[in-house]
Amino acid sequence: MTTARFLVVLDADSTLLQDEVIELIADEAGRRAEVQAATEAAMRGEVDFAMSLRSRVRALTGVPLGALDHVRSRVRATAGVGELTAAVHERGGVVGVVSGGFHEVLDEIAPALGVDRWRANRLAVTAGGALAGEVDGDIVDAEAKASTLLAWADELGVPATRTIAIGDGANDLRMMAVAGLGLAFNAKPAVRQRADLVIGAVDLAQVIPLLP
Repeated sequence: MTTARFLVVLDADSTLLQDEVIELIADEAGRRAEVQAATEAAMRGEVDFAMSLRSRVRALTGVPLGALDHVRSRVRATAGVGELTAAVHERGGVVGVVSGGFHEVLDEIAPALGVDRWRANRLAVTAGGALAGEVDGDIVDAEAKASTLLAWADELGVPATRTIAIGDGANDLRMMAVAGLGLAFNAKPAVRQRADLVIGAVDLAQVIPLLP
């Protein structure tokens, strides 16, 4: 069994990445404004995340798979992510990402940023090679994020007290609560209020002094 000294788990959109990937995909369908408003409401905790995600994914119906190459080229990593993942690895830690976003983007971007393991939603695809407007499989929601952090910690032999969760939205709060240290990063007010610590600058290198 692989072991680690500690585990750092980040949200993806607006945490590991500067962008909300679903909004970039919605650009390809000409529906960004509609999807962006729904995303912001979900991140503030005003609506159920799973219900909101299904609604937003429906707005992506018909986007050709080829358009995701353009989306991936537009995704921007958050400042300091390379420094943070390198520092975690130097100290014997593991970096995970658990996201309400999509494997179709993270599978390419996460390893390039030094992420060791990741979990996200998958988009259903039609026989014609376009997005079907549905999530394929169970939705990664707040409870899934929390359970994934704990499962990874268990697999790695890391006690929960030596885990760090970093997120920005309401669906990160459960994950932050079960972690040894919950960090609000680029976060909505409700998340800042309930986090153990708030990272002020939008720079993930600011987390390095907090590593075990």
